Amino acid sequence: MGSTRKFLEELLAGNQRHVESLPENYFAEVQTDQHPDTVAICCSDSRVPQEHMWGFDHPGVIFTPSNIGNQVWDDDDGDRIVDGGVLYPIHHTDTDVAVVVGHTGCGAITAAYQVATGGDFPGPKGVDKWVEMLVPVIEEGLESDLIDREMNESTVINQLVEYNVDYQAGFLRESDDVPDDVGVYGFVYDFQGVYGNAYGRAYLVNVNGETDSGRITELIPDEFATSTQSLLY
Repeated sequence: MGSTRKFLEELLAGNQRHVESLPENYFAEVQTDQHPDTVAICCSDSRVPQEHMWGFDHPGVIFTPSNIGNQVWDDDDGDRIVDGGVLYPIHHTDTDVAVVVGHTGCGAITAAYQVATGGDFPGPKGVDKWVEMLVPVIEEGLESDLIDREMNESTVINQLVEYNVDYQAGFLRESDDVPDDVGVYGFVYDFQGVYGNAYGRAYLVNVNGETDSGRITELIPDEFATSTQSLLY
């Protein structure tokens, strides 16, 4: 109890510093309404700073739902539907860009990989649900020609992270609930130096279905050429 109370005090102190650091009128433009440019669905992981990773220091720019394995869907009586956290800003706040953000060393992908290769679900039930929805994606990835199963397990898992980002982005693009003019981009946030030596870089791996890093490079300014890499293509 003592350690949890100590951390509670740290949270309160941290929020106090946050309040004191905010400039005057920080929330003035978004107090009664929001029109974020982007909805970015990330994995629920403490190592992935959802707004800070994009360098934004003001509110109302990024709508940030997250879940286990950065999955864009949910289960509705056996049907896969686009998760409400993704659909809400697209339909109600004029958001016209959707971003799927995976990350290296993902525990959700690792758990789904272990289940797909004969292991047990990690539990509890609330976690198992999301891992179970990932397992068919991982199985499909393992059966494809894109994953090199001869590599060590960590490399295979990071390839599957990117595969899942592509899969989730494809689900959004194919959904009737997502308008055709919504841009859909996929990133892998790398804090392990898997894609390169720029720790904390979000590597662009999918642009509206384009996954070839060479072609993606042609779609972005030259100064960001090193921001697109792929473990699959």
